[in-house]
Amino acid sequence: MTLPPKPPSRPDKVSLWRYAKLFRQDILSAQPARLYRAWMAEFKTPFFRSYLMNQPDLVKTLLKDRPDDFPKSERISEGLRPLLGNSVFLTNGEMWKRQRRIIDPAFEGGRLRKTFPAMWDASEAAAKRLEAQVGRTLEIEAETSHAAADVIFRTLFSIPIEHHLARAVFDEFRVYQRSQPILNLAAFVPLPRWMPRLFRKGTRASAASIRRLITELTYARMTEIKAGTAPDDLATKIMTTVDPVTGETFDADEMVDQVAIFFLAGHETSASALAWTLYLLATHPEWQDRLAAEAQALWTCDFSVMSKLRLSRDVFREALRLYPPVPMMVREAQCPERFRDRDVKQGAQLVLSPWHLHRHTRLWDNPDGFDPTRWQTDNGQKCQREAYIPFSAGPRVCPGAGFAMVEGPLILSRILRDFRVLPVAGRVPVPVAHLTVRSDKGIWLRLERR
Repeated sequence: MTLPPKPPSRPDKVSLWRYAKLFRQDILSAQPARLYRAWMAEFKTPFFRSYLMNQPDLVKTLLKDRPDDFPKSERISEGLRPLLGNSVFLTNGEMWKRQRRIIDPAFEGGRLRKTFPAMWDASEAAAKRLEAQVGRTLEIEAETSHAAADVIFRTLFSIPIEHHLARAVFDEFRVYQRSQPILNLAAFVPLPRWMPRLFRKGTRASAASIRRLITELTYARMTEIKAGTAPDDLATKIMTTVDPVTGETFDADEMVDQVAIFFLAGHETSASALAWTLYLLATHPEWQDRLAAEAQALWTCDFSVMSKLRLSRDVFREALRLYPPVPMMVREAQCPERFRDRDVKQGAQLVLSPWHLHRHTRLWDNPDGFDPTRWQTDNGQKCQREAYIPFSAGPRVCPGAGFAMVEGPLILSRILRDFRVLPVAGRVPVPVAHLTVRSDKGIWLRLERR
């Protein structure tokens, strides 16, 4: 069986300076192999303590049982705030709870049926674009990014990616994506508030450009809502939803923050997941053929067709296990704790890593293997409940998780209905972390008509 690529292993012990350098370049490459078998690991620096939490009971404590005691680390927000402002991805406490009360209704099950035609149109457009690539070697991340961005703009603002503002946001985001690591250096060293934050060249400028474009879209939609001419899409739903506790809606500035995270989370993560899924299928052609047969159901735009894409969902779920788009999440201890006979001080950083948890050698059968059938086994079902968090878990679970589990299998199946993807000799992708888990030099595949 072909195994998916793993990040290069590092020595179990490295100097602080070496670790900081690796961490800055790519957090996946900085992780030693022993962390894939550890229940809890402590990392000491002169500045603070951080702990990797892999034991399922500890993950449950942080995400489900006591989430208010372990809010998102402010250090993580340092790198993303220029783009995301005070979006729901970065906030904590009462502000976050208010934001979720307004956002969550837009992603309830019934709304997925309403957004499905827009997803369908985006998948058809993606297949049409790929027609021109038949017989060629192509960088598939660029194609999945295009498709995922198209889905977001169609479902959020009822405009295709070809719209001039949508295209401008997408083009600028491609610049931003490669310039911004998932964690800024401030996540490693707790800098004073007055000290300037260190960003790669162009990161702040790209973030400002994206926000200007999003602001233009948001204000235009507010004008349409006031005039009664706004389409019934996600943006309208979110902007008109009243917080049942405060009686308030998002103002324009707040909505800009939320649109920024919808685009980041809905486009960047889906693009990553789709690209890695297609690579896994290119290296496992027997699964690709099974999905292509199942995809023959995709001839009519009807939400009920999703119930027929069972294999596609299992394959997509397996790709999310091996290549979780967000590889690490960081929480902060609000008070002293004791975990696994270790004293954890207030302010300690608690790292929850889907990247390690999903490949943990003491939890999963065949942890590094691509095996979509695992979800029907006792081990797979147990791990899915206790050690599978591609969308996080508990109150802070991604509100768009259900959205993603429709979008991913749909686009995947639509592509495979008409095309076959093949690996390219000598181009084995190595996963690295930018904003999401991407390949260091792209994911190159060859496309053939089926």
